[in-house]
Amino acid sequence: MTDKNPVPSHIRLAKRVAEQLSCSRSMAEQFIEGGFVSVDGQLVETPGARVRPDQGVTVEKDASLLELTPVTLLLHKPVGFEAGLGLDAGAAAHGSRSQGAPAALTLLNAQSHMPEDAADTRVLLRHFKQLECFTPLPTPASGLVVYTQDKRIARKLQEDIETLEQECIVEVEGQIADNGLKKLCHGLSFNGRPLPPIKVSWQSETKLRFALKGIRPGQIPAMCEAVGLRVMAIKRIRLGRVPLSKVPEGQWRYLQPWEKF
Repeated sequence: MTDKNPVPSHIRLAKRVAEQLSCSRSMAEQFIEGGFVSVDGQLVETPGARVRPDQGVTVEKDASLLELTPVTLLLHKPVGFEAGLGLDAGAAAHGSRSQGAPAALTLLNAQSHMPEDAADTRVLLRHFKQLECFTPLPTPASGLVVYTQDKRIARKLQEDIETLEQECIVEVEGQIADNGLKKLCHGLSFNGRPLPPIKVSWQSETKLRFALKGIRPGQIPAMCEAVGLRVMAIKRIRLGRVPLSKVPEGQWRYLQPWEKF
């Protein structure tokens, strides 16, 4: 609907809405991005879309800018995708530390929204803009990654990521050393420094559950190697008090208003 060489009689949707509502152009753009504007009965979320004089432009009667609140998305990142490292969405897409690994951000779209999401939130294009990520996850790992537009949540994650408990399920192979589980809980060092006590338990014959804070890249594989185990897979299932829950791999859900990290 946008055109580099528009027909003179076609005008930007934002201008048309501003004229109809007798409001500013910026306010009209917010109504459009908020999902309140339809052209010939079809929802249009692009302020720069061009419309003909004969096309019907409708603004919902209950349209309100009060509803344009920032959102937080919880993604189940698959193996092979890189999560951002405190970069905004645009920078994260180009600032990958893993050569050739696609950004997990590219998985966030309307099609990958978890159908069973309990949040009563209408998916809009603006929900995928200006996202920040302060919950890095290695490319070979899978699990919960948080992307947010909410400055309060971004600040909390940025400031508290070292003290937020993270829960991971780690698939291993090999024969664990004597007292190996006890050593995993307390008694090992990483990068020359003693590690604080953490919670480690067997979930099955081949899977360990780790609950720890201030995790460093490569820490879990190094810990497992120190007790005779080799890590086959890592999946993060919780950040603070927010669980991954039943989000399928490659899909995402909205953070509920009552959920707190």
